[in-house]
Amino acid sequence: MHSRKLGPFTVSAIGLGAMNISGGYGPRLSDEDGQELLQKALDYGYDFFDTSSLYGMGHNEEQLGKALASHRHEITLASKCGIKTNSDGQSISNGRPEVLMQTCEESLKRLRTEVIDLYYLHRIDANVPVEESVGALSRLVEQGKIRAVGLSEVCAESLKRAHATHPIAAVQSEYSLWSRTPERKVLDTCRELDVAFVAFSPLGRQFLTGKSTDCSSLDDTNFRATIARPRFEPDNFAENSKLLIPFAEIAKQQACSMAQLSLAWLLAKGKDIIPIPGTTNLTHLKENADAENIKLTSEVIEELDMLINDDVIKGDRYNKFLMNTVDSERD
Repeated sequence: MHSRKLGPFTVSAIGLGAMNISGGYGPRLSDEDGQELLQKALDYGYDFFDTSSLYGMGHNEEQLGKALASHRHEITLASKCGIKTNSDGQSISNGRPEVLMQTCEESLKRLRTEVIDLYYLHRIDANVPVEESVGALSRLVEQGKIRAVGLSEVCAESLKRAHATHPIAAVQSEYSLWSRTPERKVLDTCRELDVAFVAFSPLGRQFLTGKSTDCSSLDDTNFRATIARPRFEPDNFAENSKLLIPFAEIAKQQACSMAQLSLAWLLAKGKDIIPIPGTTNLTHLKENADAENIKLTSEVIEELDMLINDDVIKGDRYNKFLMNTVDSERD
């Protein structure tokens, strides 16, 4: 795969978001299947792997640790801290310095490594100044336990405050044709500060592949039925799906799949953007990797920009509760 710069690292132009291995959009993979998928990712040229202490309550990090430990010098490994599960089983932001530092210790053990390359604050804790949370991550850099600091789902103001505390290597947020939040302010701020941008859910939680379904057939263990429900409600989904007809035609003209077209659009938006699609399917894993070979003209990019964007998509990207709590929505 071609490479791109991500802070002090050089990584594959498309990384692997590993969350799906531990569930979220369907059943958790068996450990054997998870190991096979990670090994195939290495074979296909992926060398940037993204996980979190939250995914599978540590299971995801354990899977990556087991599969990738012997390849540690060949890859860039990213994980996240800052979301903990409370006594009721709810995931809540917790950015207290002592919690972040303890989470890092636990992640290092699960990942079977002495240092995490890129360590994100998964979400900003509204009760803890971002400077305090990033200050803790800065101390982890000084201790040699992480190499670089990242932030996830932050607004431009929070990024500037964090960057003034310690240099931020990367910002990770949802970004795709149907989720344009970063284009409001934070993407420009990243470029002003020379911060790489990592795009999660670049395939619109499967919607942009043309293989998705509405929430009527999903249970409450699937993120499309919970956190992303507004866009998958039957009425909204029906309206949004109409856009996939011309989208599929553009993909046909470009001799690629709809998923590849979505990723090619993101790659064309800037060499500082690294998409991290996730999958549990080996065929899709290879398909996503091959998207880097799709080159779009400026005319096609403009056509896609006008076809699918926040102004025409029905429904918010998150449910009401999350929309009111996610820092990036302040832009």
